[in-house]
Amino acid sequence: MKFPLTLIALCAIAFVAILILGRAATGRKGRKATGNAWKRPPLTEREQAMYFRLSQAMPDSVVLAQVAFSALLDTKDRPTRATFNRKMADFVVCSKAFEVIAVVELDDASHRGRESQDAKRAALLTAAGYKVMRFKSVPDTAPLLEAFARLGLPAARAQKI
Repeated sequence: MKFPLTLIALCAIAFVAILILGRAATGRKGRKATGNAWKRPPLTEREQAMYFRLSQAMPDSVVLAQVAFSALLDTKDRPTRATFNRKMADFVVCSKAFEVIAVVELDDASHRGRESQDAKRAALLTAAGYKVMRFKSVPDTAPLLEAFARLGLPAARAQKI
């Protein structure tokens, strides 16, 4: 009676091991590329509003959206690169000479519960010498300009509409 139970347990363990090894050999979770892709807007409606607000508040600056951290950071070692590889900054405000003035993050509902991860991302950018600004919603022009001034960033002026 004891032998069949042991045999069944060993078979179950072997089966699980084969599944795990099979998944490891074929890639992440055994999924393969389907080739199915579709277009989407590069910015959400909130991000579009923030883009135009930044552009309005900083008319003498260049506002870039969805900038890869790898365009902002560099390193010689792979482990450090892995900490920022495939991460994106929502907005980067630059001078006309493309010197970074600030990295601007617009948090939405997807950031709830991810405050620790957001703090690590901000710390990585700050350690490299960037000023990082976070907003939970799209601010009006005046509070946006005040936020830039509080960080000691170059004076901005609102463009009159």
